[in-house]
Amino acid sequence: MKQAIFLSFALIIMSSFICNAQTQKKEATAANQIEAYYFHNATRCVTCKTVEAEAKADLINLYGDQVTFKALNLEDDATKPIAEKLKVSGQTLLIVKGDQKINLTNEGFLYAVTNPAKFKSIIKAKVDPLLDL
Repeated sequence: MKQAIFLSFALIIMSSFICNAQTQKKEATAANQIEAYYFHNATRCVTCKTVEAEAKADLINLYGDQVTFKALNLEDDATKPIAEKLKVSGQTLLIVKGDQKINLTNEGFLYAVTNPAKFKSIIKAKVDPLLDL
């Protein structure tokens, strides 16, 4: 009887250590994850759509699944908590890793339509250093 109680107690303790280790691993993975967010409004112009399409295509082409891409409508209530957390109030292209934020909005609107190759090279120059951290 004492052995059964001891064994049950030991299993409970081991389970809590395993759960804690898994939680820490998920938090470490989240801190190392690179995420790209493109915040936009419901009404969109050709340039806005092109910035999204080029950024997404470039990130997939350059990094595959190492960088996630999310296009989020600022007028959608589900987007508001993320926008507030990242301090975004308008159209924004943002690369995020942990506490680091790189704003590529200006570059996107300058080059996505007129010089997509330059836009891609800027994305690469900004994201590559994040991979090494």
